[in-house]
Amino acid sequence: MIDIKLLREDPETVKENIRKKFQHEKLSLVDEVIALDAESRKNKQEGDDLRARRNKISKEIGALMAAGKREEAADKKAEVAAGAKRLAELEKMSQLYQEKINKIMMMIPNIIDPSVPIGKDDSENVEIQKYGDPVVPDFEVPYHADILNSISGLDKESAGRTSGNGFYYLMGDAARIHSAMISYARDFMIDKGFTYCIPPFMIRSNVVNGVMSFAEMESMMYKIENEDLYLIGTSEHSMIGKFKGEIVQKEQLPITMTSYSPCFRKEVGSHGIEERGVYRVHQFEKQEMVVLCEPEESMDWYNKMWKYTVDFFRSLDIPVRTLECCSGDLADLKVKSCDVEAWSPRQKKYFEVGSCSTLGDAQARRLGIRTKGEKGTYFVHTLNNTVLATPRGLIAFLENNVQQDGSIRIPQALRMYMGGKEVICPNQV
Repeated sequence: MIDIKLLREDPETVKENIRKKFQHEKLSLVDEVIALDAESRKNKQEGDDLRARRNKISKEIGALMAAGKREEAADKKAEVAAGAKRLAELEKMSQLYQEKINKIMMMIPNIIDPSVPIGKDDSENVEIQKYGDPVVPDFEVPYHADILNSISGLDKESAGRTSGNGFYYLMGDAARIHSAMISYARDFMIDKGFTYCIPPFMIRSNVVNGVMSFAEMESMMYKIENEDLYLIGTSEHSMIGKFKGEIVQKEQLPITMTSYSPCFRKEVGSHGIEERGVYRVHQFEKQEMVVLCEPEESMDWYNKMWKYTVDFFRSLDIPVRTLECCSGDLADLKVKSCDVEAWSPRQKKYFEVGSCSTLGDAQARRLGIRTKGEKGTYFVHTLNNTVLATPRGLIAFLENNVQQDGSIRIPQALRMYMGGKEVICPNQV
């Protein structure tokens, strides 16, 4: 949510930002908010005038009563009573105005950074840089589900009976690799100075509304029936919500956290061969990084954070690239975002394994997260980035570490989490 002062003072900048995001249907919202804001301020001014008048009359009543002028005092009291009735109406109207303004303001996209490339959708995202050589081996790399099945590591049939489509069981060494990658991601970020956290896996609606747009909430979140609770789609949601309504001490900034959680999303599985695998699922696990910082430091943190993800995957011998998200691919709260994509030697292309975003003060403004400095109280900036989301990270690991004989090589960084194993061999048929 942007600052309403910007709408008052420079509505054209807000409209141009909407055009850059190709959301032309939202242009009318700017004028609607400006009109409501003008009425709200007029309403407030009338209320302030009435309160000032009431205070003045109250003093006059005291003087009249002291002088024995009871009839005149009674007239003044009647005027105060009439003013009180009107003031109650104005206060009710003020609340309605604010609710309407907030609802619309939450639909107006955040101002994007000038460096963001302009484009309609993810097909116009821009490659920034490749890290590592995207090797295609001289043997056919199996589909990840087949690699998992070769070590008796995947059971989707049973998961379908217990939970439905989009769920899975990981078994044996496959489950162990999965857990090893999560544990390594945790320790990787702890070594970078981040505080390890395990957050609540459910959050209330007022936190959901603070961390994401309505459209994202509707497409992603599972709601708990008859409860004001949602299953988190990423731990960023509850980690940012941790500071709701707080004034963070300036000396505490930056706050750097790395959080583990299961994640739950309503996204529908893709068609065709991907339905056999675990690329698009309703439940997965994730190691996230979240930062709260001073506004002037947010872009520096943004660049540090996506580089950490690149370094993490490269330490597992997985080639990656970074992709700058264009304006039309940015969620409404985001100022700037980039994806980290891993190389798929089977598909001979890259696929997304993480996303890094700076949201400016949008989440902090919605949730009331502030700090206090020499210039007064102001909103902090928030950022988030994926260290590892698996099973997508597991897919990248399997494809880049499977060998011609079907065995799976364990990179040095993971061996301490795998009991020293250097290789996992397929089951003998």
